[in-house]
Amino acid sequence: VQLQASGGGLVQAGGSLRLSCAASGRAFSTYSVAWFRQAPGKEREFVAATRRSGGGTFYADSAKGRFTISRYNARNTVDLQLSSLKVEDTAVYFCAASQTLILSSMTLATAYGYWGQGTLVTVSS
Repeated sequence: VQLQASGGGLVQAGGSLRLSCAASGRAFSTYSVAWFRQAPGKEREFVAATRRSGGGTFYADSAKGRFTISRYNARNTVDLQLSSLKVEDTAVYFCAASQTLILSSMTLATAYGYWGQGTLVTVSS
């Protein structure tokens, strides 16, 4: 599967953005899809994930209550709605996918074999 992330941009603190991850290929519903982010000088960190159909959604503590991940299998898309953005949310956001993900590896970047190119989110104060 190939992934294409989009929707990043510049937004003021407290604002919102909607990121989208579009996948090409078949059997999208059999992939677990996650969003990670990487701020300058920091390691890539898990943000949210949606397991393959029926498997539920998961969020990092920093994302709970502010971000929402949604998948649309008919469109081969997974969106990440970012709300109440903070300056510290500034990062490049990546989407990633795996067909073999297990629950215990959900937050590990190494568990995902397919990655999009990233989209930059900049939150200004």
